[in-house]
Amino acid sequence: MKTDLLLRQTRMRFPRFDVDEIKITPIEKGGSDRKFYRVRCSSEQTLILVKYNLEREENRHYVEIAQFLEAHGIRAPKIYFHDPEEGLIWLEDLGEEDLFSHRNESWLVRRAFYESALDEVAKLHSLPESFCVEMRNRLPAEFNAALYVWEQNYFFENCLARYFKIDDAQLRELAALPALGEIAQLLASWPRVLVHRDFQSQNILVRNGQAYLIDFQGMRPGLAEYDLASLLFDPYVDLSQVERAELIEYYRGQNSKNGFDERLRLCAMQRLMQALGAYGFLGLVKGHKQFLKHIPAAVKSLRAIAAAIEGVRPLATTLSSLA
Repeated sequence: MKTDLLLRQTRMRFPRFDVDEIKITPIEKGGSDRKFYRVRCSSEQTLILVKYNLEREENRHYVEIAQFLEAHGIRAPKIYFHDPEEGLIWLEDLGEEDLFSHRNESWLVRRAFYESALDEVAKLHSLPESFCVEMRNRLPAEFNAALYVWEQNYFFENCLARYFKIDDAQLRELAALPALGEIAQLLASWPRVLVHRDFQSQNILVRNGQAYLIDFQGMRPGLAEYDLASLLFDPYVDLSQVERAELIEYYRGQNSKNGFDERLRLCAMQRLMQALGAYGFLGLVKGHKQFLKHIPAAVKSLRAIAAAIEGVRPLATTLSSLA
């Protein structure tokens, strides 16, 4: 949709703004299939306008999820107007400062932002079952064994095969490791809560020192440890083992159950496989080459985690050979 049409739509939805002052500027944002624009309505006020693909089901859930988060005191952008027929959302502009932008600051500064992010996602994870039932029924998918297996195959196809060009025989041998299917079944057997699903540093905005969640349209029932693993093993940011351990202890103080360490380790494996599959797909199929530079960091983390999981060590050995 051209910016002049978006401008016309904005004028219709917000007639009190001065027509001559409204300016729309595209925002470049990762590998998303959505288009983002900053709408400057006056010298003092801006909005974010999102144009989403009507054919992708999870995009249609963004507004409903945002309103759900707001209702439960979880910080996220406020929705000003939604046009579901055109696939347009006008929402609060929280600025451009994300957790990723602080990656080079001291740990003392970063830790406060990470803890704020963990506070927000812990609110989501700890919502009583009664609050989640209706939302669960409206979401497009959940983390079941089939989805965990899909993540594994996504990794084999788009990272090991497409990017590293590992031969078919070795791929089949790795994909057939019995432990992978067992892990998928085990993860799916544990009780689920609502999870963000893409809880990493570029999906957490920081405003006035407080964290806000964005890009939560993929929210679904899953394991809280998957979100935690997404943040702590984020290939975009190099956390030290000490920093990671401090954040784990902080989260455990709010939301920890028996078996936490095992679930976190297995979820970290799954999340990194998913991320590596995405980097290969986005970089080589969609042409977003900037994602390819994050593959070495993600491979390093996955190699270390796989080496500590019984039955998956052949994968760690293969990853070591790629270094």
